[in-house]
Amino acid sequence: MTLHSLVPLPVLLPLLAAAITVVAYRHNLVQRFVSAIALSIGVLIAVVLLWAADNHGPLSMRIGGWGPAHGIVLVVDRLSALMVLISYVVTLAVMLFSIGQGRASNDATDGDAPLPIYHPTLLVLMAGVATTFLSGDLFHIYVGFEMLLFASFVLLTLGGTRSRIRAGINYVIVNLLSSVLFVTAVALIYASTGTVSLALLSERLPLLPESTQLTLQLMLLLGFCIKAAVFPVSAWLPDSYPTAPASVTAIFAGLLTKVGVYAIIRTQTLLFPDGRLNGLLMWAALATMIVGILGAVAQNDIKRLLSFTLVSHIGYMIFGISVGNRTGLSSAMFYVAHHITIQTTLFLVAGLIERVSGTTSLSRLGGLARTSPLIAVLFFIPAMNLSGIPPLSGFLGKVGLMQAGAESGTPLAYALIGGSALTSLLTLYAISRIWSRAFWRDPPTKQELAEFKGSLGRKGVLTENPMARGVVAPTVGIMVFSVAFTFFAGPLFAITDRAADEMYDHSVYVTAVFGNEVPR
Repeated sequence: MTLHSLVPLPVLLPLLAAAITVVAYRHNLVQRFVSAIALSIGVLIAVVLLWAADNHGPLSMRIGGWGPAHGIVLVVDRLSALMVLISYVVTLAVMLFSIGQGRASNDATDGDAPLPIYHPTLLVLMAGVATTFLSGDLFHIYVGFEMLLFASFVLLTLGGTRSRIRAGINYVIVNLLSSVLFVTAVALIYASTGTVSLALLSERLPLLPESTQLTLQLMLLLGFCIKAAVFPVSAWLPDSYPTAPASVTAIFAGLLTKVGVYAIIRTQTLLFPDGRLNGLLMWAALATMIVGILGAVAQNDIKRLLSFTLVSHIGYMIFGISVGNRTGLSSAMFYVAHHITIQTTLFLVAGLIERVSGTTSLSRLGGLARTSPLIAVLFFIPAMNLSGIPPLSGFLGKVGLMQAGAESGTPLAYALIGGSALTSLLTLYAISRIWSRAFWRDPPTKQELAEFKGSLGRKGVLTENPMARGVVAPTVGIMVFSVAFTFFAGPLFAITDRAADEMYDHSVYVTAVFGNEVPR
């Protein structure tokens, strides 16, 4: 068995586990066991793939016996391996959280308790994420996106409440628009070049007229920016994510937008390396940071506030991509990996707050530092990391991005440096509002709490055992994992530096797919 044979497993493993959990839909214990084992094995495989890609170069595998110009090719380079590893880790943490949530629920009608469809759907979601990261052609990146869309709609509407159905419909409409743009661009690219292979397109696209290249690039970029929630096509996200259960919101916030960011990185460096739209991306990055964080400052609900910070920090990643140098691309990849873990942790903590208090509204919260000190710690550390407080990984990633802007030296790059600093300060202000109102303020009186519990009725999420070990342990685990980025920032930056060098030299990717003979 060679290392190349491991390449398709991040896609096949969750699909196989999803099939088993569908068959075992009446046996919740079997579903939990299969899901946890499949994702745990996936983490180990992803570690091996990252080690192999970093030490031996990109790995590829042709599926179905077709040639790489027309068939399915899966490619594992440093970037895709890193993204698959982080994705599996956070999905495992969220899966364990949901299992603990189900065990802790004393009410069978609890809208946040996972339903039998939850496990297979989350596994299909993971398969879609892995398909997107590993695909060596545009069409199967599209297939991965559609798997994500199907699975995320099911997860978003779990429980069938009116707010979740409405949010799910809005989410699907916006993402269908993105998919239509993407698949239309894929069709036009195939008509223009005769292939959708990324490796072959890197050779053929530069031969097209510049106007054709620009049109295709704009269509792809717009479709990916909708997926990534880049301003001005980001308004859908804060209205969609907060309505879902905590475990669903956490995986959405951590992973789904980063799939769009990954697609932007891949196409901008491999297919359109001339950087003709970098100026447009820099303006989009600046607007995404500022508009997103101003929206966060205005919120009175923790989930909505975190959703707006998610939008604003996508701007940091686009910042790194748009400056067009090695430092920026490396820092963007580091920041993507960092932000996946931080955002997932914060939304899981928001789920814990809701379990303890029955709400995430800042006007109804108070005294959590005294009544739930563990939640206070679990919130404080990733919140400071998100804000960029030194020496945490968020600070290191932002310093790398600012250094990239300084290396670029253009007026717009310096404007981005100023905008990123302002966004970081406003993030700290928004987070401090949560801390001061939810954790430091005096807790509600017994009478106010009793009235609030009564107002929840059967729809509330308060449980008799809100801090069950099954929901706390995964949250602690993913928080520790996010903190580890600070201690291992040097080795991680070394990997992203090598990944950036690899992506700017597209011959490495082409050789991994075709060998030394590239069809023309």
